[in-house]
Amino acid sequence: MDSSSTLPPHTQQKPHAIFVPFPAQGHINPFMQLAKLFHCNGFHITFVNTEFNHKRFIKSLGAEFVKGLSDFQFETIPDGLPLCDKDATQDVPLLCDSIRKNCYGPFKEVVNKLNSSLLPVTCIIADGACGFAGRVGKDLGIKELQFWTASGCGFVGYLQFDELVKKGILPFKDESFMVDDTLDRSLNWISGIKDIRLKDLPSFIRVTNLNDIMFDFMGSETQNCIKSSTVIINTFETLEDEALDALRAKNPNIYSIGPLHMIGRHFPKQENGFKACNSSLWKNDPNCIKWLNKWKPCSVLYINYGCITVMTDYHLKEFAWGIANSKLQFLWIIRPDVVIGEETLHLPQDFLDEVKDRGYITSWCSQDQVLAHPSVGGFLTHCGWNSTIEAISSGVPTICWPFFAEQQTNCRYLCNTWKIGMEINHDVKRDEITKLVMEMMEGEKGKEMRQTCLELKKKAIDATDLGGSSYDNFHKLIKEVLHPNTSL
Repeated sequence: MDSSSTLPPHTQQKPHAIFVPFPAQGHINPFMQLAKLFHCNGFHITFVNTEFNHKRFIKSLGAEFVKGLSDFQFETIPDGLPLCDKDATQDVPLLCDSIRKNCYGPFKEVVNKLNSSLLPVTCIIADGACGFAGRVGKDLGIKELQFWTASGCGFVGYLQFDELVKKGILPFKDESFMVDDTLDRSLNWISGIKDIRLKDLPSFIRVTNLNDIMFDFMGSETQNCIKSSTVIINTFETLEDEALDALRAKNPNIYSIGPLHMIGRHFPKQENGFKACNSSLWKNDPNCIKWLNKWKPCSVLYINYGCITVMTDYHLKEFAWGIANSKLQFLWIIRPDVVIGEETLHLPQDFLDEVKDRGYITSWCSQDQVLAHPSVGGFLTHCGWNSTIEAISSGVPTICWPFFAEQQTNCRYLCNTWKIGMEINHDVKRDEITKLVMEMMEGEKGKEMRQTCLELKKKAIDATDLGGSSYDNFHKLIKEVLHPNTSL
């Protein structure tokens, strides 16, 4: 007798999707959002974390959370790196190199185990930077899809890596490109992203050796991603239409379904059985929302550098005094490991005394809740894509300090294309920070950007509303690609 006949009638035809995010917070968040939406649409979910991040889930959310639900389960695979108890993002180049070399076998074992259960795997949704998961799908004859968690413009930027080599632009001969005007070179031949300079492409192009781990890893992973049967992107048509057109010229099966957290409003039961903010690898501080309630609309600057950005102690202090000297209210999220080589944070006591009545400093928060709060009027950000699209969908303009990867591309779009951002010189000076903060929060330029951002917010709402492009694309994805027999 077929083992599937022993399943309860309501689960016999239930599709089973495995979600495999790249093991960093900025990838896990949108993967969890998407997994919950699939769960609301009748899918059994298996969510695969690395053992390292699974332990961090337990630490931040509790052992009860990772027990999952009967139809939303967690599995783990080793990342191949030495054991570590550090509550921080791992070294990114080492992590990329290790998962590419070590994760195929353990993940294949997980899939084989699940396939031998009563509910075999229907599809694998792999991170665009986790090619090993897609290869397992192909090798086992399972439908594989790629979820690109970054921007469409960043995706187009990564796809230029091979072309930059063919044109003789890369590798650079020596490190002089970092100090001369080489990176200011305009690249008007790239289809899909406009007004782009070398410095605006993902930072991994800044190499003198083509064997550089990140250049090789992201160049090859992105090429693998665009060749997938289906690519999902957390963006929307009216925000990135040119980039999406360029990507569809290479692969017509591109589904733009963002902003994902706004699609979620159509599925009020998405949190059923879960904590609302249930993918944070750090403990959220709920009191910062209560603190925001004290302030007038658009009067608080929100500052968050994301989960990976690090800086020197000198830069941290320049940021601190630049913000303090503005005399404005601020909510500052500072991870303990934000200073290079330090595991604990030490801010000057005289700074803390100066801002005690108007500043709130904590280590992590629920960012989408913070950005949606009416008192927040500006966002000092590293320009990661989650932060960028959450700022846009909340109508909050940005002060940009990109750190690495496609954050440079996002920054260019925020400041130059969408005109809702101001860029900080990478060599941070406190006087510049003060000037930019005051202009953003109280100046005419800031008011103009806030108005432009509200117009983009309206477009994000329209895209995710009934009949909007992202709303329709999400339902097409579920119905046509993965669940053809459903009646949505």
